[in-house]
Amino acid sequence: MKNELFLTDEELVKLYADGNNNAFETLLNRYKSRVYSYIYFIVRNKDICEDVFQETFIKAITTIKQGRYVESGKFLGWINRIAHNLIIDYFRRAQNENTSSSDNADFDVFNTTHLSDKNIEDYMVREQVMCDVARLVDFLPNTQQEVIRMRYYEDLSFKEIAEKTGVSINTALGRMRYAVLNMRRIAEENNMQLELN
Repeated sequence: MKNELFLTDEELVKLYADGNNNAFETLLNRYKSRVYSYIYFIVRNKDICEDVFQETFIKAITTIKQGRYVESGKFLGWINRIAHNLIIDYFRRAQNENTSSSDNADFDVFNTTHLSDKNIEDYMVREQVMCDVARLVDFLPNTQQEVIRMRYYEDLSFKEIAEKTGVSINTALGRMRYAVLNMRRIAEENNMQLELN
């Protein structure tokens, strides 16, 4: 049998379903940073991100073990859909926990738009914009991708980015500036709307 590192996602899923735990570990190592980045880019909170990340892979394990995984040739897309659904569930729960009643009030304080929390549609629009931005990053030169990921996914300061990449702070700032300009240009050329209300 060939080395697990060289197997396709579908072969690894089948092996795992048949009881080979190393196969899932290979899948996890293959995709964990991309799934984590996807989640973090939307929720922007490390604790929530880690919770959703763990829940995503637990759900994936359960689905595969129950024989409910449908082969589509796109394991990463499938696992990101699980994460996407869990993120929406998280925002729904958070919104429900923050609801109150205004039955005894003289006026409806909760029917004032500037006091209202964002609803699930707002989060979904934000998520779509963030997904589009994440896709745009892939079109940037490697040095610009690196600074975007370090700044927004790893939450590093420009000083930390400069130290990690061995360049000056001005160079790190310049790369970020060119990355943003390039992403705007690509978005305009493809009629992508990247504005959040």
